[in-house]
Amino acid sequence: MISYLLKSIYLGCIDKRGHHLAVILLTVLAGIFLPGCAVVKTPYFKTDYYRKTITELDKAKSGINHVTDSLFAGFSKRNLVPDASVLTAKYNEKHEIPIAGYGQLKTKYATGIHDSTFVRAIALKAGSEINIIVSGEMLIMPPDVVDSVVSRLKVKGFTRDQLFFTATHTHSGVGGWGYGPLAKIMAGKRNRNIESWLSAQISNAVIDAVNDLKTSRVAAGSFDAPGYTVNRLTGDQYHNNTIFDYILIEQISGKKAIIGSYSAHATTLSRKNTLISGDYPGYWSRKIEDSGIDLAMFCGGSMAGQSPYGPGKEFGSSAFIGESLADSVLVGLEKIRPGNVASIASISLATSLPPYHFRMTANRNFTTCFSKRLMALPQNVFIQALSINNLIWFFTPGDFSGESALFMRRLLAANEYKSLVTGYNGSYVGYIIPGKYFYLDHYEPRSMGWFGPTMGDYIFDLMDQIGKILTSR
Repeated sequence: MISYLLKSIYLGCIDKRGHHLAVILLTVLAGIFLPGCAVVKTPYFKTDYYRKTITELDKAKSGINHVTDSLFAGFSKRNLVPDASVLTAKYNEKHEIPIAGYGQLKTKYATGIHDSTFVRAIALKAGSEINIIVSGEMLIMPPDVVDSVVSRLKVKGFTRDQLFFTATHTHSGVGGWGYGPLAKIMAGKRNRNIESWLSAQISNAVIDAVNDLKTSRVAAGSFDAPGYTVNRLTGDQYHNNTIFDYILIEQISGKKAIIGSYSAHATTLSRKNTLISGDYPGYWSRKIEDSGIDLAMFCGGSMAGQSPYGPGKEFGSSAFIGESLADSVLVGLEKIRPGNVASIASISLATSLPPYHFRMTANRNFTTCFSKRLMALPQNVFIQALSINNLIWFFTPGDFSGESALFMRRLLAANEYKSLVTGYNGSYVGYIIPGKYFYLDHYEPRSMGWFGPTMGDYIFDLMDQIGKILTSR
């Protein structure tokens, strides 16, 4: 058991090379003195949490409004790197900005800014329906920050169902929002000034985008980019999602925005980097915006199981991957023809979760009580989908499997729909991967599989049902 604990924590979600003696000691002592429980293997479709979620799905289904009408769109961008005056403004916190990404026992603080990071928002309106897509150049969209954003925007008349969150998943972005011992190690100790400022910036970006709504056109495209990602889970490249998806939105008055999504982890920069950076997605956005596009929003795709691949090291690799993908998008734009009428529908599913357990051994877990002491239990979990013409875009609350996303793409293609899956939708439930990999000796299922062997299949089933609802009109 002790050997498994050391591998699970030391080689897993913390970091493969750091010296995390306190965490290891804590975990070993817990394994010795705290009672555990068996891994739950009950089929998800026989559980109360499944029945509860299906009840919510039935409610959501009845409220879907398919709208085909003229499209209005608005864009905005706000900086996500606070300055010293923000850090000490109210709570007299430390001046340093933690970097969220690679964990280590002593919080890693940024020594400078290589390239500034941003939150981008795009509002889409058809008929009376308004949906806002929000992507932050961060590790994830921090759950407490998102909850604060939702509260701020509720006062302005927006609901959670209208907000679709994602992140680029850079491991060199702003931290300071970790709550719980493991979250603090990965994201830096919670800093209330940073959280409050991030909440304000994201909320203002949403409001700016809505205020920018103008008559627009939209079109979507994609291309295969197998040269920039490898399968780190099984090594089977056939199961890799190598598709780059992009959406062009252009206002009739001239402004243009590009949404792009790719499924390679934003980890070209190693844990040695101490500079704030957007990693390769940041290079992608800058190359697109430098070409004359007004806003380029990158959305982290189905990144579970997939690492970036490209020549060079550190920022050289970031630049090569990001700018190469940008070049391909710019070529692809010449082949698509946007239309000013859009068919839009959306669904937001409040999702109940299986029991929450960090794993103790292959077949035993820590209790839910102790697991919640290691990292806060995910709350306000949503699976959402936004249908734009013949594209179904799924927003998931974790690192979603590239293999599963590829399967979803093939399923929807049978009905002549395309699919796009992104992660980090305002909560974080770990890695969402096929159940067949739960017992694989790899840190994704071992350290980040917090909800048991059926979690990946459960979430995929819900997405499949949502897809059928949106394509059956």
